[in-house]
Amino acid sequence: MKSINKLTKILTMAGALAFAPGLAVAEDSSDPIIIPIHNWSSQIVMSNVVGQMYESMGLNVEYVTTDSQAVYESVRLGDVTLELEVWEGAFGASYRAALAKGGMVDAGEHNAITREDWWYPLWTKEACPGLPSWEALNECADLFRTAETGDKGRYLDGPVDWLKHGQERAEALDMNFTVINAGSAAALWAEIGAAEANKRPVVVFNWTPNFAEAVWEGEFVEFPTWEDGCDKDPAKGPNPNALYDCGNPATGYLRKVAHHEMTTKWPSAYCVLSNISFTNPQIAEMAKMVDVDELEPEEAASKWLKGNKGVTQPWIDACTT
Repeated sequence: MKSINKLTKILTMAGALAFAPGLAVAEDSSDPIIIPIHNWSSQIVMSNVVGQMYESMGLNVEYVTTDSQAVYESVRLGDVTLELEVWEGAFGASYRAALAKGGMVDAGEHNAITREDWWYPLWTKEACPGLPSWEALNECADLFRTAETGDKGRYLDGPVDWLKHGQERAEALDMNFTVINAGSAAALWAEIGAAEANKRPVVVFNWTPNFAEAVWEGEFVEFPTWEDGCDKDPAKGPNPNALYDCGNPATGYLRKVAHHEMTTKWPSAYCVLSNISFTNPQIAEMAKMVDVDELEPEEAASKWLKGNKGVTQPWIDACTT
């Protein structure tokens, strides 16, 4: 790991030196920068925002649909050039595994603070006042029973490929819940919207930043505090015989990564990637344009860029002038 960290520092320094005053700036390749697309709105819009930024610099861009866990191996091997949303809770393990193998460089963190976990709209708390405690949620499991889950409560987790480990947590903490995987992010929003009409108690997977926090007031369930290794070492967390018996990190990172050759093949583009640092409100706004305003991702990206030129142009100017 020390040699990998050393390589990362060298590559990052090389990218920075390319833009030092008085030094010649290497020209970016005309080959396309390949940006992966996943299955949630902020990532899709953000990918188009950055792609359009690159196109404004005269660079070529291609988008490919890529699995959100396998993408880190794809970045490492150079099948895609970068990844813009590395969520600590969802993808930290895949990111760390790929980074340890070499071929991928860390391009820094966004300003955004992330959280991903079980969540409920506030009307649910009226029916189960002990919330946000997970023990209180478990005592209220009957409130969440459906025909589908029988005598157990229903928890709607994220899509299977997000690997949220909701079932493992329910088992590790002996919770009286059946975990159902949503087919998409849209299915999660539909679940909350359907429950809103009659204030039906509901618990679903949610995350921040996204548009939902501006539409439905709610809270995350408070599980045992995350400990490093809770997903690998049974000794971590309250159940000594199980993994995933902790909540996800409550103040998680949102990182950017790139294939190591990006630093020299597209030095200006890598410099911009290093500068990019979106905030929670900016990312939530990107998602809202698709999930609420119903714009196409390309249109949402264009609109967001027009309204935030003062944010993005300095990132570009610092790398091209």
